[in-house]
Amino acid sequence: MISPEIIRIGLDAAIAEAEAGWSQGGIPIGSALLDDQARVVASGHNMRVQSGDPTAHAEVSCIRNAGRRRDWRKLTLVSTLSPCPMCSGTAILFKIPRVVIGEHRTFMGAEEWMRKQGIELHLVDDARCIALMERLQREKPDLWAEDIGE
Repeated sequence: MISPEIIRIGLDAAIAEAEAGWSQGGIPIGSALLDDQARVVASGHNMRVQSGDPTAHAEVSCIRNAGRRRDWRKLTLVSTLSPCPMCSGTAILFKIPRVVIGEHRTFMGAEEWMRKQGIELHLVDDARCIALMERLQREKPDLWAEDIGE
């Protein structure tokens, strides 16, 4: 079970990252990793535009920022948007047991795959997360299409 405190703190950190990415001209998706004491151990945002790296999604950036660890199985990954197959695969690879999803109305990632791999998912359906992605779709539709592979 994912604690409400982890959800709140993690989502606030992920949203702050998403807003940072947007302010840099990038894609407003953020992510955070929390331990079981609701401490943020790493965070990151989508850096595809800023870095030119197509693999620099928020979850991957966050996990990179976490560095070498041995406690992956005790952490919770929080993302403002449903993780794509690459990001879901990264969570599966590192055996992160819990993923909090800010929203999946604008994009549905590989949630079923994560569930089948035993990851506990918690969908928040957060209005702030939805607004970030709807703004991207409205103001930068070409960037949105590029990010989702269209």
